[in-house]
Amino acid sequence: MRNLKRTLAMMLALLSPTAMAQDMTPQLTDFFTQRLAGFSDSVVVTVRSAGNLMPQCEQPALSVMGNARLWGNQTVLAQCGTDKRYIQVMVAATGNYVVAAQPIARGTTLTPGSVTLKRGRLDQLPPRTMLDINQAQDAVMLRDLAPGQPVQLSMLRQSWRVKAGQKVQVIASGDGFSVNGEGQALNNAAVAQNARVRMPSGQVVSGQVDSDGNILINL
Repeated sequence: MRNLKRTLAMMLALLSPTAMAQDMTPQLTDFFTQRLAGFSDSVVVTVRSAGNLMPQCEQPALSVMGNARLWGNQTVLAQCGTDKRYIQVMVAATGNYVVAAQPIARGTTLTPGSVTLKRGRLDQLPPRTMLDINQAQDAVMLRDLAPGQPVQLSMLRQSWRVKAGQKVQVIASGDGFSVNGEGQALNNAAVAQNARVRMPSGQVVSGQVDSDGNILINL
């Protein structure tokens, strides 16, 4: 009788929501590890949904529901044929992010020595924290920053490649042709942003700023 009770207890434990939820953890961990490749080299997934909400097939198709974030609280769609299950998970990811290497004053143009990489929990960082240190090159800080403070993309702008009043070359190109002329920029713009230009005729055109400061118009 004692052995029978022990066997029943083990069977109930295996069928418990906790055990069923744990069965999905390796698949979810592999899924988020692949999704976070290049950002994080250490991913821990905690399943928060009850076991009776888990998919009923061994290899469900997984996808993330309506969430641009890569970590933190996530809703995962697990689909077995026409059967859809929504799983709530917490994704803890560790990797490198960009912090101030020294005090940075508002209006400062960043240099390679202004920032450095720090390793830590990405899911605990402020929104839009910079992960690629190359994004800081020649960017201009919009607020003061203390050493060690994470750099958020909302804290900076790219330096102006074209400034209002500057003479610029406008290059218009189409299928098999290209024409260019000089005009006057009407607004400040960084590389890849749009600039409006007044041509000698008085006509105002708009195009994208390239790395040389030219205004490109595709016709």
